[in-house]
Amino acid sequence: MKIFRAPTCAGILLFSACLLNASEVQKHGLSFEHWVADTFFEGYRPKEMTQKWDIPAQYNKLHGGVPVNPKATKFGTAVGMGDALRQYDVDEPFLLIVGFWKQDGDRKVFVQSLTAHITPEKWRELWGAVTRADIESLDRTVKDKSLSIPDARREALKIKSLPPFSDAVIQVNPKIDHAQRRLQCSIPYKRLFEALAPDADSGEMKQAAVFGKPIPAVEESGARKFRDK
Repeated sequence: MKIFRAPTCAGILLFSACLLNASEVQKHGLSFEHWVADTFFEGYRPKEMTQKWDIPAQYNKLHGGVPVNPKATKFGTAVGMGDALRQYDVDEPFLLIVGFWKQDGDRKVFVQSLTAHITPEKWRELWGAVTRADIESLDRTVKDKSLSIPDARREALKIKSLPPFSDAVIQVNPKIDHAQRRLQCSIPYKRLFEALAPDADSGEMKQAAVFGKPIPAVEESGARKFRDK
């Protein structure tokens, strides 16, 4: 007979803290996206979380008239791009704006940035020899419920570690656990600069900027707000 044990107060607090931390991480990224939208793209806010572009082309009046994908991530780490199949299917030019932050006391300060206008041809180049069929096959492996979680992870990571995936700039990232079975993708920090800004210094800067405007810091305590240095 299975005995149900109510969660302890400590367990509840730990679970709540995990949710809060996840929410906080999302919040600072959202704060950067809002700053980008408010400063350059008419203050646009996405209508749906699953829409194709964070900022549609019609709101980009001053910087090429293409859709915009703003991202915030920790300095030196890969930039998460989302679902691998959806990203592979991108077939129009877009603007990628990334802010890289470091922790500074009770705030996050932006110490590097990258803004790149990416054409469909360049985007395809970042995938190298990877085909849609390759991604579909790996996606099926990730979502194959006949495989246990450890076996699915092992098989997916084996496939990822071999060509054509290992040779591409964009890297696939299997997410396999009790809550999810997804195939996402990202661009490693070093490869991002090598491919999209080869002449730029990828090291830490005193003040990162987007289109010449300094990115303000993000407050950690209470409601996140930007604070200019």
